[in-house]
Amino acid sequence: MRVIFAGTPEFARVALEKLHTAGFEIALVLTQPDRPAGRGMKLQASAVKQWAVAQHIPVAQPRSLRLDGKYSEDAAAASTAIEAANADVMVVAAYGLILPQWVLDVPRLGCLNIHGSVLPRWRGAAPIHRAIEAGDSQTGVTIMQMDAGLDTGDMLLLQTLPIGPHDSTDTLHDQLAELGGQMIVQALELAASGSLQPVPQPTEGISYAHKIDKREAAIDWAQPAATLERRIRAFNPFPVACSALNGETIKFWRAEVLTDVLPPSSAAAGEVLAASAEGVDVAAVGGVLRVSRLQKAGGKPLDAADFLRGFEIHTGQHFSSAPAMPQA
Repeated sequence: MRVIFAGTPEFARVALEKLHTAGFEIALVLTQPDRPAGRGMKLQASAVKQWAVAQHIPVAQPRSLRLDGKYSEDAAAASTAIEAANADVMVVAAYGLILPQWVLDVPRLGCLNIHGSVLPRWRGAAPIHRAIEAGDSQTGVTIMQMDAGLDTGDMLLLQTLPIGPHDSTDTLHDQLAELGGQMIVQALELAASGSLQPVPQPTEGISYAHKIDKREAAIDWAQPAATLERRIRAFNPFPVACSALNGETIKFWRAEVLTDVLPPSSAAAGEVLAASAEGVDVAAVGGVLRVSRLQKAGGKPLDAADFLRGFEIHTGQHFSSAPAMPQA
């Protein structure tokens, strides 16, 4: 079976590699254009492109696939490449471009999407982050037959995965990427034998995982401690929850709500109650948040014991709820 693969980040690279290992012929890879990244803001190829180039697989990087849009020349060149690939199916995973109807219509078996949620919950760009942020007890992967809507197509395969109390987007991403890779191999094997059975998505329980905005990283100490703890896990490794202390932005990488511990009635939200090797205890609404891994601007993420050796935090100081943008 000849496959066109469209994807960009590590989540997609895992699936691409598994398809290749399983023996599917990857005729063409579509991925986002190289982007500036890192401290030097040098152009960097996506994880998918780097892997495809190493395997000598043809790569196309159109800025758009709309034949009548601003980048119509890019789209026309991509159209030529897609048609020439003569693929049976296109597999899409975290690609980052909307597929117009002409793309959906080209492959004989259409376009199959690897989506990191149990649809129809968390359609959209950031399903892993939003599931953790919302306190969901489970998530999963849906292999979906793509249509013109936003993650609205029929479900082909579905598998759930529990969200553990300490899971972050970082850890859950890796589990879902592995699961998605396994499932898309299974889906194409079933498609080859004509055994895939499409099931319409339920009309109830629909929610949307809106794209993560860096401004969401700023901690609002007026929120409950449990909410803050979930957001810290949801925003690890991007954009990383943060707050300001004495005018300096501090990133919070790991935290927990102390069980059966309430802040003193006199403590203001965001007030430091203690700072020790175990973590920095901060008063929040309805509880105490212990932050055990922190990072200062220009530094590396450190466990509390190491962080406090180079950055003093004292009882009675206050983290600010004012917007504090994360720094590189």
